[in-house]
Amino acid sequence: MDKQELGAFLRTRRERLRPEDLGLPSGPRRRTPGLRREEVAVLAHISTEYYVRLEQGRAPRPSGEVLAGIAGALRLTDVESDHLHALAGTAPSRTGLHRRDVRPSILALLERLPQTAAFVTSAAFEVLAWNELAAALMEDFSVLGPLERNLARRAFLGSRKVDGSLYGVSDAAEFRHHVVMELRTTLTRYPTDPGITGLVDDLYDGSPEFARLWDRHDVQAAPMLTKTFRHPAVGEITVDCDSLALTDRDQHLVLYSAPAGSRDAEALALLNVIGVEGVSARPGG
Repeated sequence: MDKQELGAFLRTRRERLRPEDLGLPSGPRRRTPGLRREEVAVLAHISTEYYVRLEQGRAPRPSGEVLAGIAGALRLTDVESDHLHALAGTAPSRTGLHRRDVRPSILALLERLPQTAAFVTSAAFEVLAWNELAAALMEDFSVLGPLERNLARRAFLGSRKVDGSLYGVSDAAEFRHHVVMELRTTLTRYPTDPGITGLVDDLYDGSPEFARLWDRHDVQAAPMLTKTFRHPAVGEITVDCDSLALTDRDQHLVLYSAPAGSRDAEALALLNVIGVEGVSARPGG
């Protein structure tokens, strides 16, 4: 049970709610945002003293029934409720290190998708495997070390780019928020993995934006359905985004594609012909 993290999570979820959202009077005397602790306790059918101790990190492990009551009182989503149980130690969690080895069948699949930019990421956002079109669209990952292939570091610390740009994508801010939420749940699954804890520490210390988002304790990631790249060789390309969970290794297969016959599909086909070397050879590449 991570008492301090549990308390912080409860506090941020409580502060985001408005009394009127739950049919409670807002009143003129509220000095802090969100619900009062006693209001959450009443809605969760527990004592105010016990709930206060939970937020302060001083209470013993709550039962599943108590957690369910608190989740209902705070209007938590399913993802947030699962995170609450994990923090309280009532949900199964992985131990040891996150996996970085990619299944051979997935590696073979990457090469069978010539019109789709495809790559595999680890639970820590490291790009583990990719096909040639992904390299042409984003960058040549083969010349990078593991730290430089990490999309979380790339997004927040601007690895290899002074301006910190993320391949010219249109939704860089949304992606950074997505990274923070995913890393928070990843840290819950791998609390002793130095690759995860070190990454979070580096991002927190090196990026004020990451620290601000991290302190919000959000865990509900919105799906990213499309993404627009501003590519130096072929201009803007808008692609459909699909992320498939490889649950046995806690990895994701990410696919960027475009509708057949569209201008974006033609741009991807051109990139497939140009390849990484052709992109790098262009001025500014």
